[in-house]
Amino acid sequence: MDDYAQILNIAIPVFVLLILIEWGIGLLQGKQVLRSFDTISSLSSGITNITKDVLGLAVIIVSYEWLVSHIALTEFSAGWPVYVAAFIGLDFAGYWSHRFEHEINLLWNRHIIHHSSEEFNLACALRQNVSAIFAIFFFLYIPLALIGVPAKVIAITAPLHLFAQFWYHTKLINKMGFLEYVIVTPSHHRVHHAINDEYLDKNYSQIFIIWDRLFGTFQEEINEKPPVYGVKRQVETWNPLIINYQHFWLMVTDAWHTKSWADKLRVFYMPTGWRPADRLQAAPVVIVEDPYKQIKYDVDASLGFHIWAWLQFAAVTAFALYLLNNLGEIGTTQSILYGALVMTIVFGYTSVMDKSKLGIIALTIAVVSATAFVYINQGWFGLGVFGGGVVILYLGLTLVSAAYILKSGGAFDY
Repeated sequence: MDDYAQILNIAIPVFVLLILIEWGIGLLQGKQVLRSFDTISSLSSGITNITKDVLGLAVIIVSYEWLVSHIALTEFSAGWPVYVAAFIGLDFAGYWSHRFEHEINLLWNRHIIHHSSEEFNLACALRQNVSAIFAIFFFLYIPLALIGVPAKVIAITAPLHLFAQFWYHTKLINKMGFLEYVIVTPSHHRVHHAINDEYLDKNYSQIFIIWDRLFGTFQEEINEKPPVYGVKRQVETWNPLIINYQHFWLMVTDAWHTKSWADKLRVFYMPTGWRPADRLQAAPVVIVEDPYKQIKYDVDASLGFHIWAWLQFAAVTAFALYLLNNLGEIGTTQSILYGALVMTIVFGYTSVMDKSKLGIIALTIAVVSATAFVYINQGWFGLGVFGGGVVILYLGLTLVSAAYILKSGGAFDY
């Protein structure tokens, strides 16, 4: 995980720079590519995902290293042809794992966060999950293991494959000529993120668009049908942690309340969106039927409120970067506590952005927890008592200002 943390140290500033460039180009072209709270929600989702990943908070049922050591039929040295084969193999596996996440009710919960933004921009690429606790697609790597692709090759190509999916989350790049037949382009991925009926569940490919063309899931972007973004059941929150579990909670409550014992199980493995018939009547949910009449989620907020929210994101990013760069010194147990605090802070300020009192509860927990930690350990994760005092002061001011924001209804100005 230390190696992954160092990769993120490079990737995070690059991603932020590209988001700023996209925003600047949008301004020059007179196009709105970002909405303030939506962008903070997207970036905060990225922080929660990074925190989960660097702490290793996932259960790997069967590791690739174990697979290749037990079932490989041959052995290859790590030359460039092996890296190319590994990249193509990862992309093939990525197509199917992505498709499963869209087409199976339970698995959609792992992926809904990525589609939850009602904008389409580079920031929304960072909306990644914290709900995928179990790594369950190991079987898709069996072909790579069988031909003996070394584990170290996968360890290098996997992050490259992931980061290569960032650039095409944008509305500013039009169709790209012959490349439309080879790689996934922004046009292809705009289709994938759209809720228009003709675009739903299309273009699952991650790098090479050939998989969609081969397996019948390709859809070209139609000029007369501009994509509308988001999910059919709008999430209506800026809180990425709530978004991560909204769909799962609906499935659980449906399974609990439905009278059919068969449906209590079926709700988890049926196609995405399926619900028991009795639950459709007893607890209907609002679905976007006409995407062109979609009303995007938003809240009334003053300039001061927006500045406050951006300051909270900046602070939590600093917390996350400190964790990335001090994993070894902090230690496993305390890193888990640190990560929990980061998640709590994100939950707190994004709930305040929703004007929800849940934000006050979360931020109170953060203040009390941080104070107790500093008192018991006489310091803050290697920063000493003074550093701990600064953290407590920041959290206390955040809590007080959040309470004022909610009391004033979002009319918060400095």
